Amino acid sequence: QEVFEEIWQKVHEASTAAQKEKFEGELKTQIKKLQRLREQIKSWITGDQVKDKQPLMDARKRIESDMERFKVCEKETKTKAYSKDGLAAANNNDPETRQRMEAREWVESCLDQLQTLKDAHEAEIEVIRSKQKKNSKVSERETELNEFIERHSYHVER
Repeated sequence: QEVFEEIWQKVHEASTAAQKEKFEGELKTQIKKLQRLREQIKSWITGDQVKDKQPLMDARKRIESDMERFKVCEKETKTKAYSKDGLAAANNNDPETRQRMEAREWVESCLDQLQTLKDAHEAEIEVIRSKQKKNSKVSERETELNEFIERHSYHVER
């Protein structure tokens, strides 16, 4: 696993694409070794020869996390700069686009909250009306809730 870590550092410190590809090839061979080691560890865990299995389980988890890191690295490498995924990733890294997305999400959450409040007010009005006698005048609370609903609807429409 130490060799994997060294190569991992080299991949991220590589200055040229050719160096990066070379180190990624080395990483791939290390991953294959780690996968074989993981299978061996799994067999030891299921066997009865080892009594304290916690260190083995920890080692297996470390290997699996390295495998996940490699998978992400490999996906980044295989993503072409002008492919749909590459362009989408480039757009997500743009600070202006990110701010726009955050603002859009905030507005959408506010609209959801307003809709929830509007629904709650409408439900409360229905409860008030069900308790009222027929032909009785509109209560102060009902008027207040109707004003809230109108205000919420106005803001949602904008």
